[in-house]
Amino acid sequence: MGNTLKRFLTIGFIALIAIALVACSEDDDQGSGSTNDSGDSSDYPNKPIEVVVPAGAGGDTDRNTRIVANYLSEELGVDLVVTNIGGGGGSVGAREVLNADPDGYKVLSFHNSIMINSILDLADFSFEDFKIPGISVGDLGNSFIVNAESDITDLETLIEKAKENPGEITIATETGAFTHMQLLAFQEETGTELKVVDVGDASEKVKALMAGQIDIIPTQLGLVKSYIDSGDFKSLGIMAEERLESAPDVPTFVEQGVDVVFDKVFFWAFPKDTPQEIVDKFSEAIKAVTENPDFIEEITPHVVDPLYMNEEETMEHLRKLTEEYTELHELTQ
Repeated sequence: MGNTLKRFLTIGFIALIAIALVACSEDDDQGSGSTNDSGDSSDYPNKPIEVVVPAGAGGDTDRNTRIVANYLSEELGVDLVVTNIGGGGGSVGAREVLNADPDGYKVLSFHNSIMINSILDLADFSFEDFKIPGISVGDLGNSFIVNAESDITDLETLIEKAKENPGEITIATETGAFTHMQLLAFQEETGTELKVVDVGDASEKVKALMAGQIDIIPTQLGLVKSYIDSGDFKSLGIMAEERLESAPDVPTFVEQGVDVVFDKVFFWAFPKDTPQEIVDKFSEAIKAVTENPDFIEEITPHVVDPLYMNEEETMEHLRKLTEEYTELHELTQ
């Protein structure tokens, strides 16, 4: 065989090997999903993380998320950028994360309403369709708030007036919202009927109550604490087993003879296929935040508590709450 032919065959063989190596590399890239886009989970995170709040700005979900996000940013070493996506009782924003790339760079910050949306058939998904690294904040200050000039001074007065005037006392909430479930529980327990009025988001509810356009807003005590302190609003009680250390003068529904108890938990959630390594790393960061003295000092004046539950504990708790809400929903049908 001539030298020219040998050189030609050798070059051709090397070219074939090069082509084969390129093809294998492309196959590896395709088989790993979007590795280059999402980053190797071993060095997660290496770019800003978008946090979807499925509610408008100014509410407790938005406030709690932004406070926690600032500390999570320190723990994770990247910025957490909050995006508010309201609508559908939170289901619109939740779906945004549900359908996102499972790369750890879009995370949901939500609360109990995700179960209620599913129970009331307002969403065709539930918390079970996400990977949930954990809970960061707990709220036992769920309350009925009235204008300070209202002649409704306590739950006894409210029940009396509601029974005398069924369907006339107005309460601001939305179907599928966490506060809507509170209303159903209150009506079931007391045999009353209140008139639901949707006046908008949390800030709009405050404006409506201030203007006397609505009789009651069910909301978190910490969200309207400044209005209570200023004498503009007053609380009819909180839906907790015991009075709160941060609000010792506010009676519970239970001690007023109304056995209605609700706790609100704020959790974080990723798309279902998010790598477990990412979920675990985020969960560890949440735990570190809830143990941070600076975070505790900043969050507690809002009448909420640092509360860490890991992935397994969170799922168990949310399933328990789902059972309770489902039973309540069936009772009120």
